[in-house]
Amino acid sequence: MESVRDMYTIGFGPSSSHTMGPQKAAEEFMKKFPHADYFKVILYSSLAATGKGHLTDQALYKVLGNKKTIIEWQPDITLPLHPNGMEFFAYFNSEEIGNWKVYSVGGGTIRDENNFKVVEHVVYEMNSMAELLDFCDKTGRTFWEIVDIYEDNSIWDYLEKVWQAMKNAIHSGLNNEGVLPGNLKIPRKAASYNMKANHIGNVLGGIGIAFSYALAVAEENASGNTVVTAPTCGSAGVLPAVLLFLKHTYQISDVRIIRAIATAGLIGNIIKTNASISGAEVGCQGEIGTACAMASGAAAQLLGGSPAQIEYAAEMGMEHHLGLTCDPIGGYVQIPCIERNAIAAARSLDCASYSLLSDGKHRITFDQVVETMGQ
Repeated sequence: MESVRDMYTIGFGPSSSHTMGPQKAAEEFMKKFPHADYFKVILYSSLAATGKGHLTDQALYKVLGNKKTIIEWQPDITLPLHPNGMEFFAYFNSEEIGNWKVYSVGGGTIRDENNFKVVEHVVYEMNSMAELLDFCDKTGRTFWEIVDIYEDNSIWDYLEKVWQAMKNAIHSGLNNEGVLPGNLKIPRKAASYNMKANHIGNVLGGIGIAFSYALAVAEENASGNTVVTAPTCGSAGVLPAVLLFLKHTYQISDVRIIRAIATAGLIGNIIKTNASISGAEVGCQGEIGTACAMASGAAAQLLGGSPAQIEYAAEMGMEHHLGLTCDPIGGYVQIPCIERNAIAAARSLDCASYSLLSDGKHRITFDQVVETMGQ
């Protein structure tokens, strides 16, 4: 598997696959043909169908220039390797000087025909949860220690930046009010939910706080502001909400939170390796489902869970999102996407609690659920 670093990209929303990926592709293409007079980009399938709501055109214009870029939308044509396909063309003196067919495969990652099945940064010799659990059983270690063993020392500095960016997104989202961009005219709710939850107290108030944190990040994402993919922009609110809620509730140190982020990265990595985190490819089960599994496992670890209990929590987080489709109204990452972040955050806490009450033994394994999701 690749580095957990690749699960967490700090960047602008609203979509890692529809904005971060195309923007990254445009930057690479621009480097190859910096002297082109103008460019043409053809967006296919999912990129074309929901690209305007996801601001794909704005991401391309930002890099290539809106006065010298032609964008064609082909929602009814799907390129062979992935629904998020695009084709770049460069022109000089009205003649084509280069072209590139590339795919945005989720989480901001791009692949072309030459490296579509290539893992760029191979770090771990293990590719499944079963292998990770076997390592833990034989060494007496837990998941975050696997990251410590296999990654270089810079991973902890990077994950510290990730945690800070996650907290910043929550803080910004709680302080921003008004209406989200786009034609749906959806009012921001995070600040209101947070204020009400703080006054309610008891169990309802507690879960309301978690809701407000998830809404804050999801609303920041919908506004095109800075978030962290976990594993995608559309599901970026789940993990930060769970982590900050547990930090405040149980006075957990930042060091332990960052270790939980490492564990969550391993869980997401397994899904990305053996199935997909791309909503265009597998539906929202690959985004919100993965985010819930990551947050469930992280929460179980923070609350003292064994490796078996962490696996069980992650398994439930993924299992109970199987079949969830990607169906945003108008192509905006708003309805039902924002609400799903809040519900998945609460479900993550439930999964962690359920697994901790058990001995970690259960019939359906995490790897079986991931395989099922991929199918």
